[in-house]
Amino acid sequence: MSHPDNKLGIFSLTALVVGSIIGAGVFALPQNMAAVASPLAVMIGWIISGGGMIFLALTFQQLCIHKPEISTGVFGYAKSGFGELIGFFSSWGYWISAVVANVSFLVIIFSTLGLFFDTPQHVIFGNGTTAVSIACASVFVWGMYFLLLRGVQTAALINLLTTVAKLIPIFIFIVAVVTAFKWETFTLNFSHVAGNPSESLISQVKETMLITVWVFIGIEGAVILSTRARVRKDVGRATVMGLLLTLVIYVLVSLMSMGVISTKELAQMPNPSAAKVLESIMGPAGLYIVGIGLIISVCGAYLSWTMLAIETPYTASKDKMFPAIFSKTNKVGTPIFTLLISSLVIQGILLAVNLLGGGYNTLLNISSEMILVPYLLVAAYAVKQGRQDKIYSMAIFGAVAMLYGFWLLYASGLHHLLLATLLYFPGLIFFSIAKRQQRQVWFVGGNRMIVLILALLACFAAWVLFKL
Repeated sequence: MSHPDNKLGIFSLTALVVGSIIGAGVFALPQNMAAVASPLAVMIGWIISGGGMIFLALTFQQLCIHKPEISTGVFGYAKSGFGELIGFFSSWGYWISAVVANVSFLVIIFSTLGLFFDTPQHVIFGNGTTAVSIACASVFVWGMYFLLLRGVQTAALINLLTTVAKLIPIFIFIVAVVTAFKWETFTLNFSHVAGNPSESLISQVKETMLITVWVFIGIEGAVILSTRARVRKDVGRATVMGLLLTLVIYVLVSLMSMGVISTKELAQMPNPSAAKVLESIMGPAGLYIVGIGLIISVCGAYLSWTMLAIETPYTASKDKMFPAIFSKTNKVGTPIFTLLISSLVIQGILLAVNLLGGGYNTLLNISSEMILVPYLLVAAYAVKQGRQDKIYSMAIFGAVAMLYGFWLLYASGLHHLLLATLLYFPGLIFFSIAKRQQRQVWFVGGNRMIVLILALLACFAAWVLFKL
């Protein structure tokens, strides 16, 4: 998939990172944070998450520099360090996370349209899961499908434009909340949650973790598409630059809002809460600025994540971990079968969301949990390889990122871990097909133990979740 027209420069790669990271989450941050944490806890949470993600970004950068021969992205590191089966699970988890993330983007797009068109008497879009929302989302899915058939370079150019467009309303929001910020409002409930004064500070910080990991998902965007970079070093540079820009944006959006409206009021706002915050400052114009900005932002994020979703099984197939058909491309280098399957899975989840219920927050939690394992494996590989090759900077960065990964797994809670186990287990079907096509015996040695442990965990998870 190295078609010459598909090579990406540093600006396109950085835009991909920013476009992948900044989606709907930034516009929901004020309410999301205020609902679970005080301003003090939010500051501590950003220090932990920002620090952890900076070390993860530096880990990616170190790996790009010292391991240029591994060009298969996040799961390439997992395979190199821990074997094919673990590498497959990394790619599978990442793919599932990407398609679920895309469904969440569609849900938030149409719930935002509800701000403009719904009335108490006539609900059209609702929370983004009504029949009308699902029908419109389906049209969007297949529109993106045909766009991506034209090639990743076309999609990357559109993503660059939408990334610039999405930053304009975010910049307007930040300027407005900084101007309207009041210290007395910010310190009103400085160390406790307004709705639950007995909540400990540690518990509050823990509650912010899944929110922060969700809004940072996408940091690896340039790494996933590293085979398309014109200059290999640009991959690491784009990762760090994209992360630092988004970190500044997130901190300002979440903390400055708490100085405009009390955390008690913020916690009760509907999402996208940033629209209501800006409306309180600028009047109805604020609602439209954020609403339009969110739709542009999420459309761009959907495009970025679709690019990442189709690249993952394609690259894994080229690396003999997915069935061979996933590596089939058209004349411009787009993996057509992977794109088709990803679009069909997104369509199926959309229908399930409509029939079974569940909304943006549920999808957010599933996507966040599925991507934690790939992140953790990258960090673990950096530690292992850094020690082996005596590249101590890489080992140190990886160790800190790994500690952060374990903290996230702890903070996410048992329920989400169990759900992730159930979603990982079906992937074995795809892996076994890939190995059968190569006439390889894979269910031997350590792989047997890994599969047995996963099967036991999946059975336990099904039992626990059924009881719940």
